[in-house]
Amino acid sequence: MTDPRLPAEILDHVVDHLHDAKHTLRSCCLVSKSWIPRTRKYLFADIDLKMGESLKSWKKTFPDPSTSPGYYTKSLSISLFHQFTAADAEAGGWIRGFSRVLRLVVGGDPYFPNTLTASLTPFHGFSPIKSLYVNTFIIPPSRVFDFILSFPLLEDLTVKSCSMPIGIDDLSDSLSTTVQSSSSPVFSGMLKLSMMRGVKHIAHGLLSLPDGIRFRELDLTWGEEGDIPLTTEFVERCSHTLESLDVTCKPRCAYIRYLSLHR
Repeated sequence: MTDPRLPAEILDHVVDHLHDAKHTLRSCCLVSKSWIPRTRKYLFADIDLKMGESLKSWKKTFPDPSTSPGYYTKSLSISLFHQFTAADAEAGGWIRGFSRVLRLVVGGDPYFPNTLTASLTPFHGFSPIKSLYVNTFIIPPSRVFDFILSFPLLEDLTVKSCSMPIGIDDLSDSLSTTVQSSSSPVFSGMLKLSMMRGVKHIAHGLLSLPDGIRFRELDLTWGEEGDIPLTTEFVERCSHTLESLDVTCKPRCAYIRYLSLHR
């Protein structure tokens, strides 16, 4: 053979066939530089940076956000926002390296109080997110609501607050955001809400959007009788698009008792 290189379409087919064989894909990266982009598509498709050490390792390995393999990431999980905000400022827009993320999982940590003051602004609209999972923990609801609205292509939304430590207030700050019609996300997929503590404020914010909501699936969990009208309103607002409905009651007293047992 005068040219031992594989045609690009054959190489792509081989790598695509190995999409779930991570160890083999890592070996492929050592064969040739021309193999790297296709293998990175699968090696970095799902990134979990929930721990501070994971973030440090990523920054050390890929110090330049513009050339990091975050470009290939489709699903990203992050936490400890006080650390991530600092990292973003230090790297001059670190999070922007993840420019093609479609699914995002975010949350704070009740054992890191700095999460309460961490800013979500650097992460606003950083990628064309279509599916967002937010565990509010101790992030104020107004900040979470602004964050949600920063993704105009958002279809699926999950908001929970399932690990709030006893002794911390409800953080029931008001939603001061003035929502413009042009900024409202699509909201045409699934909504999953666990209406405890600050999540109720986010629920009211969603219902107040000028363009309305058009979810096809609703998965709603309420804990008090006062949540019933809110749950009913979600169903009524989505009645023309609704295809699936799941409503669950989990009394708040049982939730508090569970936390007390696991402290």
